[in-house]
Amino acid sequence: MAFEMRVLIVVVAMVVWLSSAAYAEQGTATFYTPPYVPSSCNGYQNDGVMIAAASAPIFNNKAACGRSYRVTCTGATNQGVPQPCKGTSVVVKIVDLCPSPGCQATLDLSQEAFASIANPNAGKITIEYNQV
Repeated sequence: MAFEMRVLIVVVAMVVWLSSAAYAEQGTATFYTPPYVPSSCNGYQNDGVMIAAASAPIFNNKAACGRSYRVTCTGATNQGVPQPCKGTSVVVKIVDLCPSPGCQATLDLSQEAFASIANPNAGKITIEYNQV
């Protein structure tokens, strides 16, 4: 009986993990260039370069500060670079707000983060993202 219970627990845990890993939000990404400080979340603290500014709904009055998101390029938003994606993903930390009404994307990635998943010449891409 104990063995069956352990197997059941493992199966349930795997289903929960797989369902959370498979779910991703859809959005768009742009990029911004240095300097990356000051930021809304951490002032003049250096947070490295794998960072992002979140649109207001995600930023949620600083609730997103410090959260990490896995971001994957899924396609182009214009005809300039029809296939911008590099087939990779990047994990970024939210350190800033992408202010409205100027914010043109769901996530505004650092130039380095954007370049790791897409051709920067695209300027704006479609993405999938999920909190990690």
